Formats: sequence, C-alpha cells, structure tokens
Amino acid sequence: MSNCAIDHTQQDVVEKLAEQRAFMPEKLVKSCELFLSKSLSQETLNEVFHLLKKYDLATETERAERDNKMQQLFI
Repeated sequence: MSNCAIDHTQQDVVEKLAEQRAFMPEKLVKSCELFLSKSLSQETLNEVFHLLKKYDLATETERAERDNKMQQLFI
C-alpha cells in the first residue's frame, strides 16, 4: 500500500470498512470490527485504512494479500 501524509481517525477507518464490507469475507469484517473497537496507534489506523481503500477495485490476488496483511495485524 502506498503511504500518504493524511492521518486517518478511527471513525474514518470504521467508515471505510462499512464502504468495503460487501466485498470482503465476512470473517475478516468481523475481525476488523473487533480490532477497531480497541484503542489503536495512528500508524495502525493509517495502515488499516490503506488496506481497505479501493479494496473493491483490487484484483483477487491483491485482495488476498490485503486480507493476509489485515489478519496479521489483528492477531
């Protein structure tokens, strides 16, 4: 994922998840919701936001890579 200079709030990330949830595996959505219910660092919020950003436009291979990165974060 590309890095950007914008810091995303927890609410930004929750809203991005809501936008992309229809394109994501339900188990991953649930894990993400649980993860986002915690207090998270700015770096982590930005990383999750960018993994979710344009998820719907990603290829199957790219989605699998993003899914894996998110699962690693959620551990």
